Formats: sequence, C-alpha cells, structure tokens
Amino acid sequence: MQIEKPYLMFVGDVADQLAAKTAAGIVDWRRDWCLGQLRLPGCRADLGLEDIGIGEGVRRGARTLVIGVVNAGGVLPEHWISVIVEALEAGLDVASGLHRRLEEFPQIAEAARRHGRQLHDVRIPGQSFATGKGTKRSGLRLLTVGTDCSVGKKYTALALEREMRAQGLDADFRATGQTGILISGRGVAVDAVVADFISGAAEWISPDADPRHWDVIEGQGSLFHPSFAGVTLGLLHGAQPDAFVVCHEPTRTTMRGVPAALPSIRAVIDATIANGRLTNPGIQCVGIAVNTQALDETAARACLAEIGETEGLPTTDPVRFGVADIVRRLREVFD
Repeated sequence: MQIEKPYLMFVGDVADQLAAKTAAGIVDWRRDWCLGQLRLPGCRADLGLEDIGIGEGVRRGARTLVIGVVNAGGVLPEHWISVIVEALEAGLDVASGLHRRLEEFPQIAEAARRHGRQLHDVRIPGQSFATGKGTKRSGLRLLTVGTDCSVGKKYTALALEREMRAQGLDADFRATGQTGILISGRGVAVDAVVADFISGAAEWISPDADPRHWDVIEGQGSLFHPSFAGVTLGLLHGAQPDAFVVCHEPTRTTMRGVPAALPSIRAVIDATIANGRLTNPGIQCVGIAVNTQALDETAARACLAEIGETEGLPTTDPVRFGVADIVRRLREVFD
C-alpha cells in the first residue's frame, strides 16, 4: 500500500478531539504532508490546520483525502459519503482507517472507478502474505513492545526513527497499524492479517537490507494481554528484532479493557527475550519508554529515575524528553 501525499485531512463532524486521534497522530509526525483540514458543521475536533475545502485542497496540490477518525465499530456515517464522492470527482484518492471497506459503498466505488482514483482501506491488507520462515535476514531491526495496549509504541518508534537519523544512523519506521501506515505512507495493519500469516507479514514489512540499516518496527498489543497476545507474538517472531524498547504507562494497574493485572517491566523484558530468541537468539532490550502524560513533570522525572535505576536501562518519556539516551545505548551495543 503506497498512499500519495500531500494529504487533506477529513475529520467530519466528530464529537471530540479523541475521535480524531488518527488524524492528530499524522499531524504530530508528518505535519508537512498535511495541507489542511476539512471539517463539517458541528465538528468538535481541531487539528490546528487551516480549514480548506476540497477544491482549494486540490489547487494546493493535495493527492489524498484522509479520513482520520476513529469511532465505535469503525463505521462510515451516511452523510459523509457525498463528501468522499466529491473528493474522488475532484481527483483525490481516499484513504480510510475505518473497519468497513470504502468499496462497500456503491456511490464511492462507482466514483472511484469512473475517475480512476485509488481507495485505500489501510486496516485491510491489499495483498496476501506467506507464512513466516524465521530465516535470518540482513540488516538490523528494532521493535517496540508494551506492558499493555495503547502505551505509546507507535510514538516511541517514530521518535526513535527521528533521533536515530539525527545521530547519523540509517533508519526507517515500519508501520503495523492504520495510523502508522498513514504517517509513513506504507505498511500493513497486522491485526487484520489472518493469524497464520502475521509473522510472514512482519517479514515482508522488514525485508533484507543493508547490514547497517535499521528498520524501526511499530509494536502492537502486549504479550501479556489476553485479547491481543497472539498478534504481538506473531509480530515479534516475524520482526526478528536485534533490539527492543519496552513501552509502559505507570498509572495503570490492569490491562486495558480487561481485568488482568498489568505485568511488570521486567516480566515483559524476560518474556520478550524468551520468545524472541526463536528467530533471533541475540535479541536484547536497549531501553524503556514511559508514557508520563498523567504525571506532572516532577513526578514524571522521579518515575523515570526509579525505573531506570531498577532496570539498569536508559529510561525516558519520548514525547517529553526525547530518546537520545536510548539511541546512544543502541549505538554502543551495535556499533
């Protein structure tokens, strides 16, 4: 899946900022790809971009209308269809992270065919994958893993890519979820891949590369989450990481959406190494990324210091304080 840039960000008439989190993530990391936002009357989200219409977006060079919203069930509201059709008629491709395929809507499918435009359902792989083989590949790989879901694995991977490049490393972010795909313009949502082929999809995302090249692979789920551990394990085996960073949210006591207790950081490190050795015996942890959004700065710094001392690893909040120390440790270990 290769999504043409620049983007016109469509957030419809969503009820709050959280409902536009996919679009917000794209703006956070790829603002230069985003020409403006298209909002309908009553929209309560604001991406901090200029409000422009489809015609103006096309005149400024937009190539893709991105439906950057999330909602219960991943549905497409009926009253958005006319906007999407207008975008196709104006010459834009359309990309969506919702669960329903754009082609399921006859008006949208017909407009795309009539005008020769592409419809990108980024949650749904557009190709088949082989089963994973576990064969050693050239190049280097880093995977973000989590103590839970929604703890910052994507943001950590993107922060690592940026800092690695700043420190002179050859690195590319590899997306494994819908928001990451829209941020990078390519990738595969592994949670929509048939279980037998998850590791194969991860191998496809990060193929053979130059011996000094790093693929920074976005993690999914958690090995300890009763709902999503299968996806996490398949991704771990297929990614074949040389290094990994543990992502953690320190105020949680149970896993997101289930009553299971949150695992310790050490338990995640040990389980990741134990399971990751199947396809890369040399796998090792190089740092810890902590999402301290719920803490004030004093508490955040104290939390990071305590975790870092306990685990003996560089520990930081990627958004607040950056990941330079983790990348320096990575270079020490692998240079």
